[in-house]
Amino acid sequence: MTASTKILTFLETAHPYDVLPRAELEELAHSFARKQVKEGETIYVHGDLLEGLYLVKDGSVEITDVNGGQVSLLQKSNHFGERGLLRDGMAATTATAVSDATLLVLAPQAFKAEVARNPAFARYFNRGQARPQAAAGLMTQHVSDLMAKDPVTCPVDMAILDCARLMRDRRVSCLAVTEGATLKGLVTVRDMTNKVLAEGMDTTLPVRVIMTPDPITLEPSALGTDVIQTMLEAKIGHLPIAEAGRLVGMVTQTDITGFFGSSQTQMIFELTKAATIAEMAEVTARLPTFLMQLVGAHLPHDVVTRKITDVTDIVTRRLLKMYESTFGDAPVPYLWAACGSQGRQEQTGVSDQDNCLIIDNAATEADMAYFNAMAKYVCDGLNACGYVYCPGDMMAMADRWCQRLSVWEGYFDAWINKPDGEAQMLASVMFDLRPIAGDKTLFKPLQETALAAAKKNSIFVAYMISNSLKHTPPLGMLRGFATIKSGEQRGHLDMKHNGVVPLVDLGRVYALQSGSAAVNTRARIDAAIEAGVISQSGGADLLAAYDTIATARLEHQAEQVRTGTAPDNYLSPSAIPAFERSHLRDAFVIVRTMQSSLGSSSARS
Repeated sequence: MTASTKILTFLETAHPYDVLPRAELEELAHSFARKQVKEGETIYVHGDLLEGLYLVKDGSVEITDVNGGQVSLLQKSNHFGERGLLRDGMAATTATAVSDATLLVLAPQAFKAEVARNPAFARYFNRGQARPQAAAGLMTQHVSDLMAKDPVTCPVDMAILDCARLMRDRRVSCLAVTEGATLKGLVTVRDMTNKVLAEGMDTTLPVRVIMTPDPITLEPSALGTDVIQTMLEAKIGHLPIAEAGRLVGMVTQTDITGFFGSSQTQMIFELTKAATIAEMAEVTARLPTFLMQLVGAHLPHDVVTRKITDVTDIVTRRLLKMYESTFGDAPVPYLWAACGSQGRQEQTGVSDQDNCLIIDNAATEADMAYFNAMAKYVCDGLNACGYVYCPGDMMAMADRWCQRLSVWEGYFDAWINKPDGEAQMLASVMFDLRPIAGDKTLFKPLQETALAAAKKNSIFVAYMISNSLKHTPPLGMLRGFATIKSGEQRGHLDMKHNGVVPLVDLGRVYALQSGSAAVNTRARIDAAIEAGVISQSGGADLLAAYDTIATARLEHQAEQVRTGTAPDNYLSPSAIPAFERSHLRDAFVIVRTMQSSLGSSSARS
């Protein structure tokens, strides 16, 4: 096989090349060159003249901004360099190989020519350019996004003993001493040790006797770099955040250490080196903090969820490797696939596991026992790492979802040709399948056949449309919201089932109608616009609505993490500023309008 043939074979599996006409793809493949880079090698630095568009064939590449803050960690089938090429040809970032990697480099002239002649290709590389750029890591992060809000406080006249007990009970290493809302001082565990215990001080004395009066503070508008500089110069581990003398938050040395420890690069490094499931669980326990940091850096919601999902993918692949290293290599080819939010690369801070195993038809009964044990090992491992078991049992450890390819072909055939309530529900979940590890040749023909059959079956499509209209946006009368009426979450909005799910369901139907193999919701809407399934204006409105709703959900979860609460999907309208509340309701109106349009078109057909 020649070099250009190998490149062509790889391009056929990578988006957006997989949708190009065959002749066009063959021509483009000749314009790619292969480049090998070593771990730690700099591919280019900010301001360099780019040698072309880079496509990762294997390995990992870290992209950092001008300040050294991580922008992304790229792996197989990811691109980089397009921003600079579409502007002035100069690198807008710095790229460094995290591991030995093979890159495919498309010559600048060929890239620009393809952008000019193919709107779908151009749209893929242009999309998101108008969206706000993220802050560049900790150095440019605002203190308001780093600090712990509502820090533990005590009044100036509280007894030292009571303060010590408060610190113990709240598990904090310092207390902000206040008079009303005004910050008066700071007392730490070190003060308790050095000034009280060591000196035998009377613990009934008021805390103002041992506090540090008028401590150094920063304002919420300060940057992460100000925090580090202040802590290092003053040799302090606790930094109160105050506004006009009023205490609003606290940043500790632990917060800063945690920020670096929860970076994606560090987490991936630790996961790949982990020898046990317990060691991996220690890493994934930092995911809520990672989510908070990503949202605080003002990254687009789909970038945040992609980064969160990337960690899940790595955990899954690591568990599969651990199983095979212990119990031997797989006896026949297999494919581990994810569905649900992991399949769509849309995981947030609240995610269970949804997965399945597709096994080569040559598998014997003894082979199936091997794979059943593999499925249980991986699902149990995912649960131990915080990805709880699926309540609906949509997991490879269930016999139904650990089957030979022929059984899977029968599943999809039955769901599509004999649609009923359960069939369309299962098909909805399984149309979000995405390969995670194993032999992808077991998946692509299955997917292509199922999508082609589904698109042609008008009855099945009608069932899918009906299913997509079951979850409706939470709109009430007189420009209000329809909140949950009873139970623990009474008065809240369900930002999953009434917020994001209606958009996910719309995207799935649009993918069927446009014949798109995309599983990511935003990619599905993009494909529907390109295929003319929805209008340019309608699609643009729907994307804007999706961004608004999904961002509100993530910001809510990030705020919960920041305040020490387990993240969930229930948002109180009263917690949203009036201006943002109006925008959120407008977004829900757009989703309902698109649902009505889809329902009407289905009824007419």
